[in-house]
Amino acid sequence: MADQAQKLNLLWLQSGGCGGCSMSLLNAEAPDLFTAMDSAGIHLLWHPSLSEQSGQEMRTILQSIVDGETQLDILCLEGSVIQGPDGSGGFHRMSGDGRPMRDWIHRLAQQAEQVLAVGSCAAFGGITSAGGNPGEACGLQYDGAKPGGLLGEGFHSRSGLPVVNIAGCPTHPNWVVDTLLQIAQGEMNLTELDELNRPRSYADHLVHHGCLRNEYYEFKASAEKPSDLGCLMEHLGCLGTQAHADCNTRLWNGEGSCLRGGYACINCTAATFEEPGHSFNQTPKIAGIPVGLPTDMPKAWFVALASLSKAATPARLKQNAHSDHIQVAPGDRTKEKP
Repeated sequence: MADQAQKLNLLWLQSGGCGGCSMSLLNAEAPDLFTAMDSAGIHLLWHPSLSEQSGQEMRTILQSIVDGETQLDILCLEGSVIQGPDGSGGFHRMSGDGRPMRDWIHRLAQQAEQVLAVGSCAAFGGITSAGGNPGEACGLQYDGAKPGGLLGEGFHSRSGLPVVNIAGCPTHPNWVVDTLLQIAQGEMNLTELDELNRPRSYADHLVHHGCLRNEYYEFKASAEKPSDLGCLMEHLGCLGTQAHADCNTRLWNGEGSCLRGGYACINCTAATFEEPGHSFNQTPKIAGIPVGLPTDMPKAWFVALASLSKAATPARLKQNAHSDHIQVAPGDRTKEKP
């Protein structure tokens, strides 16, 4: 066990969001959250759901960080930054203090060795910035897909890194744990982040990888209603071939994912995923071709391959794709007559 004096101090704040990333984080396993933090030498200064300190004691901790009396190694923000109304931050004030929460976040970020945006709200604005965005919600260093946000495009923490965007809605618990472990081991640097500053440990993958519906996708045997077994991309809005995450290879709670539960991937690790311009369960098309094609496949190739695939679709897949359970089992060539 690391000596207390050598541990990294982590402060976790929540702003404009639902707290879902914290709820997800508590499901970390092998090891659990507290074992992982202890083994990595991370000391939790405060978390709104996990800490016992009173509000006054929490504010004392924050002030000691701002005054330089307490070292802040890792600042985690969950939830978007609320800037409204009219850029004042008055819609979200610190309880018992009265100052806008965004002002506290800004001051603390200047003191932090590493700044982490946990969840798509903290990273890009997320769900709380959807619609007319009356709260003027934004991310720490992004406003939607545009650099900026609260801290500005040029912000770098004391480590020299920009905000690390652990995007997701919610985040997989191990995305957060893995990032914390990388930081604790001194292995977090720019080469470990993608173009949106998401950790490549999960963002270098696609949700499509490991999807149980991949055979249907390959033959373009598509589902027509939510309960069908077929591929959800062509008609039901699935963005798994574009979404940067490893949800189907690093399962949730040991066995689940959106697609395994029958729900189309909505690409929740992406900036502005909350505003697709259409229903999440619909696939927009032009001349019958889905607009949301796989991330690195030219349209002409997709059309050609789709035509060939549909022509070669086994009867088994055609029937099963439109059923809520397997109607026709795979054949067994070992039983064919010589």
